[in-house]
Parts: sequence; structure tokens; C-alpha cells
Amino acid sequence: MAHRDIELATLGPNVRLSTAWQGMDTSEPKYDGIIHGCLAGERRSQQQVYELFYGKMMAVCLRYTKNHDQAKDILQDGFIKVFRSMEHFNREGSFEGWIRRIMVNTAIDHFRRARHSYLLLGEDRSMEEFEDLPDEEEDAGQNDLPDLKPADVINAMQKLTPAYRTVFNLYVFEGMTHKEIADTLSINIGTSKSNLAKAKSNLKRLLSKKENP
Repeated sequence: MAHRDIELATLGPNVRLSTAWQGMDTSEPKYDGIIHGCLAGERRSQQQVYELFYGKMMAVCLRYTKNHDQAKDILQDGFIKVFRSMEHFNREGSFEGWIRRIMVNTAIDHFRRARHSYLLLGEDRSMEEFEDLPDEEEDAGQNDLPDLKPADVINAMQKLTPAYRTVFNLYVFEGMTHKEIADTLSINIGTSKSNLAKAKSNLKRLLSKKENP
């Protein structure tokens, strides 16, 4: 799917998204024009937003998915939500950060919808069977990953199970606590810690193979 293939005509005026980005406090007047255009339903402004942020948001989606096609599906769904909820953007915050949060939430929604078809831990048991783990186990090996190119890390992340990949992203890239992850994914805190520890272990193994073939 080319950048210009997004189905902008499917956008509805009254769809609401509960998420509002409040993580940054830097205003961005340079985007005022295209934001006003999007609010007026101008497809040219929507296309400008799509092209401006396509690359960065695709990188986010790739981290949450197993392949490029799946990432594109999430990206398109995410941009549709962006345009449908533009009226809720806080002009005092970061426009890019607000879009990114919607993309992350869209990826999480995808995980929730698909989880019934996953062996979530790559084993014959569910995520909910783990008790709380001590913090020292959670942090073991945290800084031991090889220093490789971002593309290598993304490729390795796409080989993780959906559960490992999702928890790793939320903890490492989104800065969420295990309590927040547990609440978001409807799991317990120990399960979040276990998935993070196993994700790091598997990533270290995959990246070590890449560094030392």
C-alpha cells in the first residue's frame, strides 16, 4: 500500500476517542494550519498529516507487529482514529506525541482482539498463571543487549511472541510501569514482569546471533 492509499473518505465526523495526549507541554503552532484543515474535513490537510508522520508512526507500528503488512494495517487504522478525533487534540501538547499515543493504543487494541488466537507465552499456558516476581528478576540482564542498528532490533522484536513484544514495548519504549501494563492488558503484575524478563532474554539471544553469526 502506497502512502497515498489511505482511505480518507471513510472518516466520520462524530467518532470519539477517549485518549488525549498530555505527555508534553510544548505548543506547536506550525501545525495549526493543517489541524484546522483536518477539522474542516479537508482531505489535502489530512494527506499532509499522513505524509508528515508516516515514517515515524510506521516505525512505532513495526515494533508492535510481526511483519510490515500487519504494521500497515495498524498504521491506517491509527490515522483514521487521528482524523476522527482531531477535535480532542490539546493544542498545548505535542501533536506528534498525541498521534503516537493513538498509534500505540491502536496496536494494543489489535493485540487484545487477536490474543485469543495466540499462544501468548509461546508455551502451553496462559499469561495469567504467573505470580508477582521479585524486582531483581525483572531487572536481570536489562543492560546486556548488544549495541546494534535499530533495524536489527526491530527485526528481532518481530520474532518475539505477541505477549513478549507488547509488554517489552510498553515498558521500554512507552515508559509504563508494570501496574499500568497489567491494567492495560488485563493481566497481573507478575505476568508483566515475567513477559518482560523473557522478552529481554530472547532478544539478547536473537541479537547475539545477529552480531556473531
